[in-house]
Amino acid sequence: MTKPAKITPLAPPAAPDLSVGGRRWRLQQADPRRVQALLPAVGGIDLLARLLAVRGVDAAGAPGYLAPTLREFFPDPSSFADMDKAAGIVLDSILDGRQVVVFADYDVDGGTSSAILARYFRGWGRELGLYVPDRLEEGYGPSPEAFRYLKSKGAELVITVDCGAAAVRALDEADEIGLPIVVIDHHLMSGAVPRTAALVNPNRPDCNSGQGHLAAAGVVFVFVAAMNRLARERGIAPPGGLPDILPLLDLCALGTLCDMAPLTGVNRAFVRQGLSMMARDQNAGLRALADVSGIGKIETVYHATFLLGPRLNAGGRVGDPWLAAKLLATDDRTEAIELAERLHGLNDERKALESAILDAATAQAERALAETPGRGILIAAGEGWHPGVIGIVAGRLKDRFHLPSIVIGWGDGLGPVAKGSGRSVKDVNLGAAIAEAARLGIILSGGGHAMAGGLSLDPGQIPAFDAWMLDHMSAFAAERDAALDLEIDALVAPGAATVQLVTGIASLGPFGVGAPEPVFMLQDVSVTGVRRVGTQHLRFTLEDSSGRLDAIAWRAEGTPIGDALRQGGRFSVAGRLKADNWNGRDRVQLETLDVTRL
Repeated sequence: MTKPAKITPLAPPAAPDLSVGGRRWRLQQADPRRVQALLPAVGGIDLLARLLAVRGVDAAGAPGYLAPTLREFFPDPSSFADMDKAAGIVLDSILDGRQVVVFADYDVDGGTSSAILARYFRGWGRELGLYVPDRLEEGYGPSPEAFRYLKSKGAELVITVDCGAAAVRALDEADEIGLPIVVIDHHLMSGAVPRTAALVNPNRPDCNSGQGHLAAAGVVFVFVAAMNRLARERGIAPPGGLPDILPLLDLCALGTLCDMAPLTGVNRAFVRQGLSMMARDQNAGLRALADVSGIGKIETVYHATFLLGPRLNAGGRVGDPWLAAKLLATDDRTEAIELAERLHGLNDERKALESAILDAATAQAERALAETPGRGILIAAGEGWHPGVIGIVAGRLKDRFHLPSIVIGWGDGLGPVAKGSGRSVKDVNLGAAIAEAARLGIILSGGGHAMAGGLSLDPGQIPAFDAWMLDHMSAFAAERDAALDLEIDALVAPGAATVQLVTGIASLGPFGVGAPEPVFMLQDVSVTGVRRVGTQHLRFTLEDSSGRLDAIAWRAEGTPIGDALRQGGRFSVAGRLKADNWNGRDRVQLETLDVTRL
C-alpha cells in the first residue's frame, strides 16, 4: 500500500466553547513512545500507529488486535458455569429425539442465536422448534404463560437465548410443571441463580469465564463448540460427521455487532472472521434480505449494523416477531425471499412511525429545555407512540441533545400499560435510576443497564416520574458535561483524504463499541454546494488549498448543523472518512458528525 500523506496531529484551533452541534472537541493524546513502538505493525505509517495508540493498543497486543484469530482468543467452554452441564442435556435430547424448542428474544441477537441453534440441530438431522414472544402482548423474555403453552404443545426441553436469566417467576413455573429449561443468556444478573436445568451466562455472579462482553450470539457459538467437543469425547456423530460450526460465524458476527457488544477479545475474532463468512453468501436468509433491499454484497460492519440489522429488527418492533429468526434459519430460497420482503416492508413502516414520533418528541424536548435549561434528562411521552420504535427515538434524542433520554408511549392496541425506553450517555447509569424509581413505586416496573433501560407505568405517573428523574439526575452534572466531548483523533486536509488513507484506516478494523472508528477534523474549510438528498440528509463539498472532499451529514436537515451548513461559509468540520463507490469510481467522503463556524 502506498503511504498516505503524513497527517500531523496538531491541537485544534481556538474555537467557541461549544460547536454548532453543542459539543466540545477534544484532541486525543497518544504517548509518543507507544506510537513509535507501534510503527512496525502498521508499515511505518505514523497516523495508523497513533490511531492504535489512542485505542489502548500496545506493540505486544497489536498483532492480535489487527489480525484476531479464534485460535488465540476462543475461550475454554468449560470456564463458563453450567456450560458442560447444558451441553450434556441438549446433546442427550438430540440423541433421544426429544421435542426441543428455542425461546428467543425478538431482536437481532435473539434471532441470530436461535438460528445458530436451529442450523446446528439440522446438522444432527433434527428440527428445533421456535417461540418468540410478542413485544406488545407478552413483553420481554419468558413468562409462566408461555412455558405452560409450550408444555401443552409437547415441548420436552426449552432453550432460552438472549433472555431468561432474570425470569425467575417463569422459571419457577417451568420447574413446577416439569418443563426443563436451559438458559443461554448474557444479561446482567443479581441475586441467587434461579432454578433451571442449566444456566449459561458469563454475567452470572459465579461464572469465572471472564467473557461478560459477549453478546448472546457469542455465548451460543461457544455453546455449539462445547456440544461438538462433548460429542467427540463420547465418540458419536451424525452420519455426515459433526456439524461444521465455522459457517455459523456470519450469524455470530451479526448478533455481536447489532447488540453493540464491545469489539474486544474474542468478539474481534468473531466479527473479523464472521464478516468474511458473510461475504460468501452462504446464508440464504441474509442473501435474500440483501437482494430485496438492494444492498448488494454484504461484507462490512456498516452492511451488518446499519442495513441488515434494522430490517431484521423490524418484525420484532412493528410486526411479526418470528420473522427474523425464521429468515436466518431457513435454507429455502423461496421462503427466504418471502420473509425478507415482509421484513423490508415492515422496516419502511417502522421508519415512518419513527419519523413521526421523533418530530413530536424533539418538539417536546426543545420545550422542556426552554423551560428548564439545566435539566439533566429528557422525557418525552405521547399517546399512540408505538413501543417498538420508542427506543430508537430515545437514542436519536440522546445523540442530538447529549442528554439521557426516555421516550414513553401508550394507547389502544399497544399493550395494557405505558411502555418507556431510555438511552443514556457515558457514566450516567440510566438502568439503575429506572430500577430505583420502580423500587420506590414511582413507576410500575423497570430496569436495564448503564446505557439503556426500559420501564412500564401508568400514563398518570409520568409527571411524578419526570420530577423524580430530574432530581435524581442532578447528581450527575459532571458526567453529563463530559458527554459533550467529541474526541478527535487527528487533523486531515481535504487533499490528504485519499482512498489509500481510508484503506489504511480500514485495516485497523473492525470498528464498533470499544474500538471506535476514527474521527478527523478538517480545519478551516469552505462549505459549498449544499443540497438535500432523500428527505433528511445533506450532501456538500469541503474545500481548501489542498483540494476538495465530498461530505454528507445524515439526518441534518432542520437541525442546527443543517441550518449552519445551508448558510455556507468557512467551518471546521469533524467526521469519519468513508470509502464510496459511485458509478464504478472509488472515492472518499466525510460522514459529518459536527461543525464549528469560523
